[in-house]
Parts: sequence; C-alpha cells; structure tokens
Amino acid sequence: MKKIVLTGAAGRLGSYLREPLLKMADELVSTDLVDDIGTLYEDETYVRADLANLDEILPLLEGADMVVHFGAIGDESPFEVILGPNIIGAYNIWEAAFRNGVRRIVYASSIHAVGMHPKTEFIGTDAPHRPDTFYGLAKCFAEDLASLYWDKRGVEAVCLRILSCAQVTNARAVGSWLSYDDLIHLVERAISTPVTGFSVVYGVSNNDRAPVDNAKASFLGYRPKDNAEQFAAKIFAETPPLDIHDAGNMCHGGPFASVELGNSGMAALNIVDDKKTN
Repeated sequence: MKKIVLTGAAGRLGSYLREPLLKMADELVSTDLVDDIGTLYEDETYVRADLANLDEILPLLEGADMVVHFGAIGDESPFEVILGPNIIGAYNIWEAAFRNGVRRIVYASSIHAVGMHPKTEFIGTDAPHRPDTFYGLAKCFAEDLASLYWDKRGVEAVCLRILSCAQVTNARAVGSWLSYDDLIHLVERAISTPVTGFSVVYGVSNNDRAPVDNAKASFLGYRPKDNAEQFAAKIFAETPPLDIHDAGNMCHGGPFASVELGNSGMAALNIVDDKKTN
C-alpha cells in the first residue's frame, strides 16, 4: 500500500501501532489533537487534526489506501463531550474515506457496544447491540455507520470490538485481556485480508476464560497467541469475593456497566500507562 492514516496516534494503543503500520505501507500519516507526538519514524508524518472538523479530515485522507481509526475519547463522558470526537468524528472519517476513494477503515470499536449482555453468555460477533454507556452508544453508531457505508457506498470496514488492551491488573482482565502483540496481529489481519466487506471481530487474546466467540470472523485469520491465565492465580488471590449484584461484575462491559451515565468507567480499571516510546 502507498498510504495508511492512523488516527489516535498519540494514544497508548496508537503508540504500539505506528511502527507495524509503517511496515505495511510506503507512508504513514499519524494524526491526533496534540501538537506533536515526539520523534517520528522514517516515512511517517504527523498532522494535527480535529476529528469533529470534516474540513481537516478530508485532506488528511487524500490518497490513502486504508484508515486505522483509533481516535476518540476513550472513556465514558457526558453525551455532549462524546458527541464531537466519537460520533461526529466517526461520520467525518467515513464520509472523508468515501469522498477520497479509501478502500477500508479498520475501526477501534469496543466490547462496550454490547457491554450490558451478561458475562455468563458466550456472545458472538452477531450479538445485538446493547451499549453500557454513551461511550458504548457511540461505538454502536460507528458500527452501524460502517455497515451503512459498506451497503450503500462500498467502503469496507473491520470493526475491532476491543475488550481490554492493557496490563492485567483486575479479575475481569483475566478473560478480557488483549496483549499488544495480539493487537498488532489483529490490526495487520484486518488490513491484509483481501476482502472483508463489513466485519466485526472481538479484540481479545487466546485467554482460557475469554467470554466472546470469534468463530464467525475466522476468515480474517486472526489467531491470538497470548493467554491471561498466566496472571490468574495472583490476580484472584488479591481480589476479594465479587459482588454478584454489581453489574460491573456480571456484565461484559465491566465497570462501564455499573457507572452512572456520563461518569468514568476507566477510573475503576487501574490502567497502567505503558505507552510505547520510540
């Protein structure tokens, strides 16, 4: 490929994707809202752009083969805050992709699009939307937008319903963990698979306790290798008995399923900021 555009390049997950994406294209254009993202790789450029501003997104995607769309507010917030970057921003990415003839968008969706399903249900990629927050609702919107733009305008999309891509620091993550190596593998497969149409795949490692089923996305060839079971004994020994009446313990969305709308779900997850620096 000639050009890949990565949104959310300043984020933690974006930091792990920049170098692998460069290996798949002649040029990587990274973008986010910060003034700069530090040292750039060879053949990488950085453009500051606001996802909520279509006039800034349109030229960014000119000549791109694919967009890896990881830019958004990454936590629950009031709807008015989510609306710009997560909802209008998603529309702007798909509309700019269509106008520029971009073939495919690889989208960082989330388990929170289906977060209110009980964790005791082993759900597949065809599970109906059941968002747990405004954040999850925005993921539902973007997935439906992706489906619409495939059906009506021929823009392919692979929606990665990421469960929890961070160090394993809590009991939920023993099932929901996506390692950085498996994240990279997943994105590479979403890009390199010859034909995808509109597809949904769960972003989760090969965990013994993974609560979701990727069987219907097997054509992507995503075969994760890491397993959070290696952390299970230590995590469970440090975790008090879980309250079965707490939706955060009983639903796929974890704490996002139990917080009041507009309040942070990430605050309860003990996320370690181990952003990659080159």
